Amino acid sequence: MSLFSEIETLKKEKNAIILAHYYVPDEVQVIADFVGDSFALAKKAKETDAKVIVFAGVLFMAESAKLLNPDKKVLIPDMSADCPMAHMAAISKIKKMKEEYEDLAVVCYVNSTAALKAVSDVCVTSSNAVDIVRSLKNQNIFFIPDQHLGSYVKKQVPEKNIILNDGYCITHHAMTKEAALSAKKQHPEALLLVHPECKEEVVQLADYAGSTAGIINFAKSSMNKEFIIGTELGVLCELKKQCPDKTFYPMSEELICSNMKKILVEKVRDCLKEENNEIILDENMMINANKPLEKMLELAS
Repeated sequence: MSLFSEIETLKKEKNAIILAHYYVPDEVQVIADFVGDSFALAKKAKETDAKVIVFAGVLFMAESAKLLNPDKKVLIPDMSADCPMAHMAAISKIKKMKEEYEDLAVVCYVNSTAALKAVSDVCVTSSNAVDIVRSLKNQNIFFIPDQHLGSYVKKQVPEKNIILNDGYCITHHAMTKEAALSAKKQHPEALLLVHPECKEEVVQLADYAGSTAGIINFAKSSMNKEFIIGTELGVLCELKKQCPDKTFYPMSEELICSNMKKILVEKVRDCLKEENNEIILDENMMINANKPLEKMLELAS
């Protein structure tokens, strides 16, 4: 039996679904039941009737699926597939900010640990951050953990006092203005599409800045035929599938998330077969961390 056939058989036996992020290896995206960005995956996890969720992504994503589905078994193919940015905010600082500012909302990018979500007021993704922050009644916003997405939201919602944290995605943060200019010089007919986790100097050069799903939708609807992609290169799999008549160039060959690439087809099969690498969270933390996720789904619906 082939590896793919074995996975299909196991899924039926266990009433399981495989959810995959756009950044995991192409072959994992191919075997997934659903591929999406953080927001789409959170919604899909909430909606599924499957008893077992295999989350092909990094740890915070699997945690979010468990928070939204406390009675389901959530598995991750590799427990070491963590996201450094997910840890880049201090609970002590959040408490201090709440003491310092009246009317403060802690807005937590979904790319964060369950522990950080548990002390936040609402979660956001790059797809919905601007709309959700704008809709909040609070004037003071502490945006965690990503400084670059926070800065992007701050520019879009100038009427709010948005206080930035100092976290960042190590993959997007490494991208420079020079890399963007070099790619534009090499491909003068191409539009530059970037993720707002990139530095402001890169975002300013972009023809479009938005979530991974937003980048895909922009490329699909655009009349242009060439694009420079300024986000993790795993998205090229979906871009080529959705837009076979268009050409895509990486802004940099270094746009690779080493943690996402730990999710291999063999590991998906193994965790499904053995039902190991299960996400187990403290019950009180789950109750508190689920509230901002549910509020996100409510406000973004």
